Amino acid sequence: MFLVNPAASSVTPRTRVVIQKALAADHEVVLAETIRRDHATRLAKQAVEQEFDVVVVLGGDGTLNEAANGLIESRTALAVLPGGSTNVFARTLGLPDDPVEATGILLETMDRAAPNSIGLGCVNGRYFLFHAGMGFDAAVVAEVEKRGRLKRYASHALFVYAAVDTWLRHYDRRRPAFRIKHSDGSVIPNSKFAICLNTDPYTYLGSKSLKLSSDAGLDQELVTISISSLSVNRMLGLVSAAIRGSTAFHNYSYIDYKSGVSSFVIEGHRPFPYQVDGDYLGEVTSLEFSYAPGVLRLITPNPELLGLPS
Repeated sequence: MFLVNPAASSVTPRTRVVIQKALAADHEVVLAETIRRDHATRLAKQAVEQEFDVVVVLGGDGTLNEAANGLIESRTALAVLPGGSTNVFARTLGLPDDPVEATGILLETMDRAAPNSIGLGCVNGRYFLFHAGMGFDAAVVAEVEKRGRLKRYASHALFVYAAVDTWLRHYDRRRPAFRIKHSDGSVIPNSKFAICLNTDPYTYLGSKSLKLSSDAGLDQELVTISISSLSVNRMLGLVSAAIRGSTAFHNYSYIDYKSGVSSFVIEGHRPFPYQVDGDYLGEVTSLEFSYAPGVLRLITPNPELLGLPS
Protein backbone atom coordinates (compact mmCIF):
# COMPACT_ATOMS: atom_id res chain seq x y z
CA MET A 1 0.00 0.00 0.00
CA PHE A 2 1.18 3.52 -0.87
CA LEU A 3 -0.36 5.71 1.82
CA VAL A 4 -0.25 9.45 1.07
CA ASN A 5 -1.23 12.51 3.05
CA PRO A 6 -1.99 14.97 0.20
CA ALA A 7 -2.09 17.87 2.68
CA ALA A 8 1.46 17.28 3.96
CA SER A 9 3.90 20.15 3.47
CA SER A 10 6.17 18.56 0.84
CA VAL A 11 3.61 16.47 -1.05
CA THR A 12 2.69 17.64 -4.54
CA PRO A 13 0.62 15.83 -7.19
CA ARG A 14 3.72 15.45 -9.37
CA THR A 15 5.80 13.99 -6.54
CA ARG A 16 3.08 11.50 -5.69
CA VAL A 17 2.76 10.33 -9.31
CA VAL A 18 6.53 9.94 -9.77
CA ILE A 19 6.88 7.92 -6.58
CA GLN A 20 3.86 5.74 -7.32
CA LYS A 21 5.27 4.86 -10.76
CA ALA A 22 8.65 4.01 -9.23
CA LEU A 23 7.06 1.76 -6.61
CA ALA A 24 4.83 0.07 -9.19
CA ALA A 25 7.73 -0.86 -11.48
CA ASP A 26 8.46 -4.02 -9.48
CA HIS A 27 5.69 -4.15 -6.89
CA GLU A 28 1.91 -4.33 -6.81
CA VAL A 29 0.79 -0.97 -5.41
CA VAL A 30 -2.56 0.21 -4.06
CA LEU A 31 -2.89 3.97 -3.47
CA ALA A 32 -4.65 5.23 -0.35
CA GLU A 33 -5.01 8.90 0.63
CA THR A 34 -5.80 10.34 4.04
CA ILE A 35 -8.66 12.82 4.32
CA ARG A 36 -8.82 13.53 8.06
CA ARG A 37 -6.96 13.12 11.32
CA ASP A 38 -6.41 9.49 12.42
CA HIS A 39 -7.39 8.24 8.94
CA ALA A 40 -3.90 6.79 8.39
CA THR A 41 -4.40 4.44 11.34
CA ARG A 42 -7.57 3.04 9.80
CA LEU A 43 -5.94 2.66 6.38
CA ALA A 44 -2.93 0.88 7.91
CA LYS A 45 -5.24 -1.54 9.73
CA GLN A 46 -6.94 -2.27 6.41
CA ALA A 47 -3.53 -3.04 4.92
CA VAL A 48 -2.93 -5.55 7.72
CA GLU A 49 -6.33 -7.16 7.15
CA GLN A 50 -5.61 -7.44 3.42
CA GLU A 51 -2.15 -8.92 4.17
CA PHE A 52 -0.05 -6.26 2.47
CA ASP A 53 3.68 -6.77 2.93
CA VAL A 54 4.53 -3.09 3.35
CA VAL A 55 2.79 0.24 3.89
CA VAL A 56 4.88 3.01 2.28
CA VAL A 57 3.93 6.33 3.88
CA LEU A 58 4.45 9.68 2.15
CA GLY A 59 3.62 12.34 4.71
CA GLY A 60 4.82 14.10 7.80
CA ASP A 61 5.70 12.70 11.19
CA GLY A 62 2.07 12.83 12.31
CA THR A 63 0.95 10.64 9.41
CA LEU A 64 3.79 8.21 10.14
CA ASN A 65 2.72 7.99 13.76
CA GLU A 66 -0.87 7.24 12.80
CA ALA A 67 0.19 4.56 10.32
CA ALA A 68 2.54 2.95 12.84
CA ASN A 69 -0.30 2.72 15.36
CA GLY A 70 -2.29 0.76 12.80
CA LEU A 71 0.54 -1.73 12.21
CA ILE A 72 1.39 -2.67 15.81
CA GLU A 73 2.23 -6.38 16.27
CA SER A 74 1.42 -7.20 12.65
CA ARG A 75 3.44 -8.77 9.82
CA THR A 76 2.97 -5.67 7.66
CA ALA A 77 6.04 -3.43 7.68
CA LEU A 78 6.23 0.37 7.71
CA ALA A 79 8.34 2.19 5.10
CA VAL A 80 9.03 5.90 5.44
CA LEU A 81 9.20 8.66 2.83
CA PRO A 82 9.69 12.32 3.87
CA GLY A 83 6.65 14.43 3.03
CA GLY A 84 6.29 16.82 5.94
CA SER A 85 7.91 20.03 7.12
CA THR A 86 10.52 18.60 9.50
CA ASN A 87 10.59 14.83 8.80
CA VAL A 88 12.27 13.96 12.09
CA PHE A 89 11.85 10.20 11.80
CA ALA A 90 12.84 9.96 8.13
CA ARG A 91 15.99 11.98 8.81
CA THR A 92 16.76 9.85 11.87
CA LEU A 93 16.67 6.84 9.53
CA GLY A 94 19.27 8.56 7.36
CA LEU A 95 16.93 9.36 4.47
CA PRO A 96 17.35 12.54 2.39
CA ASP A 97 14.68 15.26 2.48
CA ASP A 98 13.88 14.76 -1.22
CA PRO A 99 11.07 12.14 -1.29
CA VAL A 100 11.92 11.01 -4.83
CA GLU A 101 15.56 10.42 -3.93
CA ALA A 102 14.43 8.67 -0.74
CA THR A 103 12.20 6.39 -2.84
CA GLY A 104 15.23 5.07 -4.73
CA ILE A 105 16.99 4.27 -1.47
CA LEU A 106 13.84 2.65 -0.10
CA LEU A 107 13.41 0.41 -3.15
CA GLU A 108 17.03 -0.75 -2.94
CA THR A 109 16.53 -1.56 0.74
CA MET A 110 13.33 -3.51 0.12
CA ASP A 111 15.10 -5.61 -2.52
CA ARG A 112 18.10 -6.56 -0.38
CA ALA A 113 17.03 -6.61 3.27
CA ALA A 114 14.23 -7.86 5.49
CA PRO A 115 12.44 -5.43 7.82
CA ASN A 116 13.78 -4.92 11.34
CA SER A 117 11.56 -5.35 14.39
CA ILE A 118 11.79 -2.21 16.51
CA GLY A 119 10.57 -1.09 19.90
CA LEU A 120 8.31 1.90 20.49
CA GLY A 121 7.24 4.05 23.37
CA CYS A 122 3.60 4.01 24.39
CA VAL A 123 1.67 6.67 26.30
CA ASN A 124 -1.94 6.13 27.36
CA GLY A 125 -2.29 3.52 24.60
CA ARG A 126 -0.77 5.69 21.84
CA TYR A 127 2.54 4.46 20.43
CA PHE A 128 5.26 6.88 19.35
CA LEU A 129 8.21 6.50 17.00
CA PHE A 130 10.68 9.10 18.25
CA HIS A 131 9.42 11.16 21.19
CA ALA A 132 6.66 12.50 23.37
CA GLY A 133 6.74 15.90 25.04
CA MET A 134 4.92 17.21 28.09
CA GLY A 135 4.56 20.83 29.12
CA PHE A 136 6.42 23.57 27.28
CA ASP A 137 7.22 21.85 23.97
CA ALA A 138 3.65 20.57 23.69
CA ALA A 139 2.42 24.13 24.18
CA VAL A 140 4.74 25.19 21.34
CA VAL A 141 3.31 22.47 19.08
CA ALA A 142 -0.21 23.67 19.93
CA GLU A 143 0.69 27.20 18.82
CA VAL A 144 2.24 25.88 15.59
CA GLU A 145 -0.91 23.90 14.79
CA LYS A 146 -3.00 27.07 15.17
CA ARG A 147 -0.99 28.43 12.24
CA GLY A 148 -0.92 25.17 10.31
CA ARG A 149 -1.19 26.74 6.84
CA LEU A 150 2.16 28.48 7.34
CA LYS A 151 4.04 25.19 7.91
CA ARG A 152 4.27 24.53 4.17
CA TYR A 153 6.05 27.84 3.54
CA ALA A 154 8.01 28.70 6.71
CA SER A 155 8.09 25.62 8.90
CA HIS A 156 11.34 26.14 10.81
CA ALA A 157 10.89 29.88 11.23
CA LEU A 158 7.35 29.20 12.43
CA PHE A 159 8.60 26.80 15.12
CA VAL A 160 11.15 29.33 16.37
CA TYR A 161 8.51 32.08 16.43
CA ALA A 162 6.04 29.80 18.22
CA ALA A 163 8.66 28.82 20.81
CA VAL A 164 9.45 32.45 21.64
CA ASP A 165 5.78 33.46 21.62
CA THR A 166 4.84 30.51 23.85
CA TRP A 167 7.65 31.29 26.29
CA LEU A 168 6.55 34.93 26.51
CA ARG A 169 2.76 34.64 26.50
CA HIS A 170 1.29 31.14 26.42
CA TYR A 171 2.92 29.04 29.13
CA ASP A 172 3.19 29.35 32.90
CA ARG A 173 6.97 29.32 33.41
CA ARG A 174 6.81 29.90 37.15
CA ARG A 175 4.76 27.01 38.50
CA PRO A 176 5.74 23.32 38.14
CA ALA A 177 3.30 21.43 35.92
CA PHE A 178 3.62 17.79 37.08
CA ARG A 179 5.52 15.12 38.99
CA ILE A 180 7.15 12.05 37.44
CA LYS A 181 7.12 8.65 39.16
CA HIS A 182 9.49 6.02 37.75
CA SER A 183 8.99 2.28 38.12
CA ASP A 184 12.20 2.04 40.18
CA GLY A 185 10.59 4.20 42.87
CA SER A 186 12.39 7.45 42.08
CA VAL A 187 10.24 10.59 41.95
CA ILE A 188 10.76 13.98 40.32
CA PRO A 189 8.33 16.12 42.32
CA ASN A 190 8.26 19.34 40.30
CA SER A 191 8.82 19.42 36.54
CA LYS A 192 7.93 22.20 34.12
CA PHE A 193 8.86 20.41 30.90
CA ALA A 194 9.69 16.78 30.12
CA ILE A 195 10.65 14.75 27.06
CA CYS A 196 10.51 11.00 26.56
CA LEU A 197 12.83 9.84 23.78
CA ASN A 198 12.64 6.65 21.74
CA THR A 199 15.27 7.90 19.25
CA ASP A 200 17.70 10.78 18.89
CA PRO A 201 17.85 13.55 17.57
CA TYR A 202 14.90 15.10 19.37
CA THR A 203 14.16 17.34 16.37
CA TYR A 204 15.80 19.49 13.70
CA LEU A 205 16.13 23.24 13.23
CA GLY A 206 16.81 23.58 9.53
CA SER A 207 19.87 21.42 8.86
CA LYS A 208 20.86 21.39 12.54
CA SER A 209 19.91 18.38 14.65
CA LEU A 210 19.09 18.78 18.34
CA LYS A 211 20.72 15.77 19.95
CA LEU A 212 19.74 15.07 23.54
CA SER A 213 20.86 11.49 24.21
CA SER A 214 23.18 8.87 22.78
CA ASP A 215 21.28 6.33 24.91
CA ALA A 216 18.09 6.57 22.83
CA GLY A 217 17.57 4.01 20.06
CA LEU A 218 15.00 1.72 18.51
CA ASP A 219 16.49 -1.35 20.20
CA GLN A 220 16.78 0.25 23.65
CA GLU A 221 14.42 1.32 26.40
CA LEU A 222 13.26 4.90 26.76
CA VAL A 223 15.11 8.00 27.89
CA THR A 224 13.43 10.69 30.00
CA ILE A 225 14.61 14.27 30.44
CA SER A 226 12.86 16.48 32.98
CA ILE A 227 13.51 20.22 33.20
CA SER A 228 12.65 22.23 36.32
CA SER A 229 13.66 25.70 35.08
CA LEU A 230 12.55 27.58 31.97
CA SER A 231 14.69 30.68 32.44
CA VAL A 232 15.92 32.13 29.16
CA ASN A 233 19.60 31.57 29.97
CA ARG A 234 19.07 27.94 30.88
CA MET A 235 16.87 27.16 27.89
CA LEU A 236 19.34 28.77 25.49
CA GLY A 237 22.14 26.81 27.15
CA LEU A 238 20.22 23.58 26.66
CA VAL A 239 19.49 24.30 22.98
CA SER A 240 23.11 25.30 22.37
CA ALA A 241 24.39 22.08 23.95
CA ALA A 242 21.90 20.00 21.93
CA ILE A 243 23.02 21.60 18.65
CA ARG A 244 26.66 20.91 19.52
CA GLY A 245 25.81 17.32 20.43
CA SER A 246 27.12 17.82 23.95
CA THR A 247 25.69 15.70 26.78
CA ALA A 248 27.10 17.92 29.53
CA PHE A 249 23.60 19.23 30.24
CA HIS A 250 22.63 15.79 31.62
CA ASN A 251 24.37 16.85 34.84
CA TYR A 252 22.87 20.34 35.11
CA SER A 253 21.15 20.99 38.44
CA TYR A 254 17.81 21.82 36.81
CA ILE A 255 17.73 18.67 34.64
CA ASP A 256 16.93 15.10 35.61
CA TYR A 257 18.20 12.61 33.02
CA LYS A 258 17.34 8.92 33.05
CA SER A 259 18.04 6.17 30.49
CA GLY A 260 16.91 2.55 30.29
CA VAL A 261 13.38 3.50 31.35
CA SER A 262 10.76 0.74 31.01
CA SER A 263 7.79 2.62 32.47
CA PHE A 264 6.79 5.72 34.41
CA VAL A 265 3.77 7.81 35.34
CA ILE A 266 3.21 11.56 35.13
CA GLU A 267 0.75 13.17 37.56
CA GLY A 268 -0.26 16.76 36.90
CA HIS A 269 -0.34 19.49 39.51
CA ARG A 270 -2.93 20.88 37.09
CA PRO A 271 -3.94 20.00 33.50
CA PHE A 272 -0.88 20.05 31.22
CA PRO A 273 -0.42 19.76 27.43
CA TYR A 274 1.29 16.87 25.69
CA GLN A 275 2.33 15.93 22.17
CA VAL A 276 3.36 12.68 20.49
CA ASP A 277 5.72 12.66 17.48
CA GLY A 278 4.95 16.34 16.92
CA ASP A 279 1.15 16.01 17.07
CA TYR A 280 -0.63 17.98 19.79
CA LEU A 281 -3.05 15.74 21.70
CA GLY A 282 -4.54 18.20 24.20
CA GLU A 283 -4.38 18.63 27.97
CA VAL A 284 -4.47 15.82 30.55
CA THR A 285 -3.96 15.36 34.28
CA SER A 286 -2.02 12.09 34.08
CA LEU A 287 -0.07 9.94 31.63
CA GLU A 288 1.20 6.35 31.75
CA PHE A 289 4.30 5.51 29.72
CA SER A 290 5.82 2.15 28.83
CA TYR A 291 8.35 0.70 26.41
CA ALA A 292 7.09 -1.95 23.97
CA PRO A 293 9.94 -3.99 22.40
CA GLY A 294 9.67 -5.45 18.90
CA VAL A 295 6.12 -4.28 18.15
CA LEU A 296 6.70 -2.76 14.70
CA ARG A 297 8.38 -4.05 11.53
CA LEU A 298 10.30 -1.23 9.84
CA ILE A 299 12.16 -0.93 6.54
CA THR A 300 15.48 0.57 7.68
CA PRO A 301 17.87 1.77 4.95
CA ASN A 302 20.67 2.48 7.45
CA PRO A 303 20.13 0.15 10.42
CA GLU A 304 23.62 0.83 11.78
CA LEU A 305 22.58 4.45 12.47
CA LEU A 306 20.01 3.11 14.91
CA GLY A 307 22.12 0.43 16.55
CA LEU A 308 20.16 -2.29 14.74
CA PRO A 309 21.69 -5.34 13.03
CA SER A 310 22.44 -4.71 9.36
